[in-house]
Amino acid sequence: MPSALQQLIRARRSIRRFKPDPVEKEKLLSCLEAARLAPSAENAQPTRFLIVDDPELRSELAREAFSGIYSMTKFATQAPVLVVVLARLDILVHKIGRRLQGTQFFLVDIGIAGEHFVLRAEELGLSTCWIGWFNVRRTRKLLRIPRKYKIVCLIAIGHAASRPPSETKRKPLEEIAWFNKIGE
Repeated sequence: MPSALQQLIRARRSIRRFKPDPVEKEKLLSCLEAARLAPSAENAQPTRFLIVDDPELRSELAREAFSGIYSMTKFATQAPVLVVVLARLDILVHKIGRRLQGTQFFLVDIGIAGEHFVLRAEELGLSTCWIGWFNVRRTRKLLRIPRKYKIVCLIAIGHAASRPPSETKRKPLEEIAWFNKIGE
C-alpha cells in the first residue's frame, strides 16, 4: 500500500484552471515553511519567495508577465496568487560550484525548495503550476526586484477549477534509472 507521501506525489498535477477564491494566508505560510526547511548546497539557502496576493498587483503582474510571446502561460492570470521564486546569486559556494563543476547549484536548491512548497500546497488542498515562460524583465521592473536576485520561475497557486486525470503517462522506471551501469 502506498504511503501518504507516495499518494500525495501521485496526486499532484500542474493545474491551469483556478477558481477565483482567495488562498488563506495561513496555508501560504505553511507552504513557505515547508520550502524554508528544504536542504541546500552547504546550507546556503539561496531561495527567496515573493508572494503576490494583492488582487490589483497580481492582475498587473499577470498582464506584464504573460503578454506577447508569453501569452501561452496566460492561464496563470486566473490564479489568485502568483509566487515569484528568486535566487540570491552572491553566495560563494554557488560561485565555486559553477566554476569548478559547471553546475548552477542554486537551481538545484530552488528545485528542492519549490517542490517542498508545491507538495505542501497539494497536501493542504491547494493546486499549483510551475511557470518558466514569462516576461522576466517586466516582472523585475514592476515588482522592483533588485539585481542581486535572479528571477527563476513563478508558481501559480490557488484552488483548482478542474484537474487533469490522476494518471499521466510516465516513462517506465527501467528507462530512466539503472543500477551500477548505464542501460541501453
